[in-house]
Amino acid sequence: MNPTRTSRLAVVTGAATGIGLAVARRLGAGGLRVVLLDRDGESLAALAEEAWIADRLPLDVSDPTAVDAAFRMLAERHGPAGVLANNAGIAAVHAFLDHPAEAWNRVLAVNVTGAFLCGQAAARQMAGAGWGRIVNIASISGVRASLDRAAYGTSKAAVIGLTRQMAVELARFGITANAVAPGATETDFVQRHHPAAIRAAFDAATPDGRYAAPEEIAEAVAVLASDAAAHVNGVVLPVDGGFLAAGVLGADTGR
Repeated sequence: MNPTRTSRLAVVTGAATGIGLAVARRLGAGGLRVVLLDRDGESLAALAEEAWIADRLPLDVSDPTAVDAAFRMLAERHGPAGVLANNAGIAAVHAFLDHPAEAWNRVLAVNVTGAFLCGQAAARQMAGAGWGRIVNIASISGVRASLDRAAYGTSKAAVIGLTRQMAVELARFGITANAVAPGATETDFVQRHHPAAIRAAFDAATPDGRYAAPEEIAEAVAVLASDAAAHVNGVVLPVDGGFLAAGVLGADTGR
C-alpha cells in the first residue's frame, strides 16, 4: 500500500535549526505532515506554529530506549512514518593524535548510532505500509578526508555505508534509502566555526566558489523523498558545488 502524499508523515531529526529545519520546511511545503525531533527542546518550542508541523519532540537520537518510545508514540498519534530524514549530527574538531576518546564516542553515537536507531524504528513502520523513504544526511567529509575531522569524517563515511546497507535490506519492503552529502553550508554552526581562512579555502576549492544555502540541501532531500525517486536506491548525492569533482583549480578560474 502506497500512502497518498497528503497522508504521509515525515520525521526529521536535528530539525530545530540549520539543514534539518530547512528540510522540515521543504517537506511541509510539499504537502507532508512533519514531525520535528531535536535534543534542543527549547529551540523546538520556539519555532512558530505552522500548519505542516504535526508534532515536535525533544529526543537524543543516540538513546535506544528514547528512540523506540518516541517512534511508538508518534505512530499512535499520527500513524506510521512514511519519510525519515536522518539529519541529527554533531562534530568534534581535534587533531588525530590528540582526539579525546570521549568526543570520538559521542560523535559516532549521535551521527551513526542515531541514524541506525531512527532508521530501524522508522523502517519497521514503513515496512508495514509497504512504502517508505529514508534520506540520511552524510557529508563530503565522509568521502574526502580533511584535517581535524577524525570522528566526524569517520562517522559520515559510516553513514554512507549504513545507507547502502539499508538500501539493500529494505528494498523488498518498498523502502528506499539514499544519502545527501552536503558540502560547506551556511548554517549557524558553520558560521561560528569557519573562520575567514577556512571559508577562503573552501571557496577556492569549489568550482562555483560559494557555500550552499540550507534550502539547497533540502531540495535534494525532497527529491529523494518523492514518488519520482522510486528507483533511486543506495545513492550518495553530493550537494557541494562541484567540490568533490574538482582537482586543483587553476588561475583561469578567476580565483
